[in-house]
Amino acid sequence: MKPGTLVGYLPAGFPDKATAIAAATAMVQAGVGVFEIGLPYSDPLMDGPLIADAVHRALTGGTRIKDVLDTVEAVAATGVPAFVMTYWNPIDHYGVDRFAADLASAGGAGLITPDLTPEESGEWLAASDAHGLDRVFLVAPSSTSERIATITSACRGFVYAASLMGITGTRDAVSGQAAGLVTRTREHTSLPVAVGLGVSTPAQAREVAGFADGVIVGSAFVRALDGPDGVESVRTLAADLADGIAEAR
Repeated sequence: MKPGTLVGYLPAGFPDKATAIAAATAMVQAGVGVFEIGLPYSDPLMDGPLIADAVHRALTGGTRIKDVLDTVEAVAATGVPAFVMTYWNPIDHYGVDRFAADLASAGGAGLITPDLTPEESGEWLAASDAHGLDRVFLVAPSSTSERIATITSACRGFVYAASLMGITGTRDAVSGQAAGLVTRTREHTSLPVAVGLGVSTPAQAREVAGFADGVIVGSAFVRALDGPDGVESVRTLAADLADGIAEAR
């Protein structure tokens, strides 16, 4: 991940598989440099109402892991790294090594696992090593220095810095804790640090790009895709966010 990277998120299968892939492609064309593909799950504890509803609709529409992997393959074909954002239970149920092998075969870059701790990730660490995949764990404002050291030592690819304690969603301002968290994280790793949770406007993206390597945007893209002319709306939003980030460089 290069400094100033826009990281975009959408759930696979929302509002349907073909539209999700078209939207992801449009976002990459407009400036998204890393893509997070959400694996729909029935108990999305970290997700706010916008994403939770989108995930529910993807599930009721019949989205399954094969559809997620197909989406990964389509996004990877654009040339940007395609990560799967997933809670751990679906991977455990599918089979950790089996999923790692299938993800690698689809061209995926790795996993972002918000509810998996390094201490419980032995099987995933082994599978990601075996199949050449990155693993992204989360640090939070509540993380101690010792905890950040433990988390970052297990990461590969980049570190996800959750800018606040809480669920996903758009907010009026970037958390005041975000810059400090990035600074504290960089004391323990040379990996890029990307900030997520709450970024939705070009001004917020510009602010975050001033202190973080990556700017993660999810709920704003979901909301745009669910509106009129959804694919063109996410394309426009991605371009505007990318312009905001460029202003910080």
